[in-house]
Amino acid sequence: MKKLSLLLIVAGLVLLGVGGYQWFHTAQAQKNSLAEAQTLLDEGQKVQTNEGSTETAKEFAPQTGDTAGILYIPRLDAELPIVEGTDEDDLAKGVGHYKGTAYPGQNDQIVLSGHRDTVFRSMGELELGDHLTVKLSYGDFTYEIVDTKIVDANDRTIISPTAPEEVLTLTTCYPFSFVGSAPDRYIITALPVETENDI
Repeated sequence: MKKLSLLLIVAGLVLLGVGGYQWFHTAQAQKNSLAEAQTLLDEGQKVQTNEGSTETAKEFAPQTGDTAGILYIPRLDAELPIVEGTDEDDLAKGVGHYKGTAYPGQNDQIVLSGHRDTVFRSMGELELGDHLTVKLSYGDFTYEIVDTKIVDANDRTIISPTAPEEVLTLTTCYPFSFVGSAPDRYIITALPVETENDI
């Protein structure tokens, strides 16, 4: 009985250690990606200010694993790095941009995904009318949340061309507190907010 108790304690400590290491590794990767994204934005701003913009939405096409920009969520006071791709390695660095979907200004569906226990842990707190801002080297683009829904994890209909209408779609696993591979996905739909420059 003592041996079994000791074995369970050791196993628990090992699991805690592994979990702690993974959490630290993910937090560090996201911190590095955010710093890289901020540098990209600062450099883009300098180019626009000093020489006029040299990059356009049409030309913007980061490679898989590249840091692309920042997702700013005012309600959560959160700045999250956006990384091209949605593989595990990409999602460990931040919010993943689903390959093959658009970026702001490209007039089609933009899909961003993130883990419910890391970058999107507070996604359930967002409400209709809240704003989301995607910051890229060629500009900032703000969207207003117009819909939320829950779909089956295998539902691929949420990723669908919307051209010429621009739609921002955020996805994460659901339920938020589920342990293991969650059966559903939580979907947020947001539409562009008109600015004075658009009018």
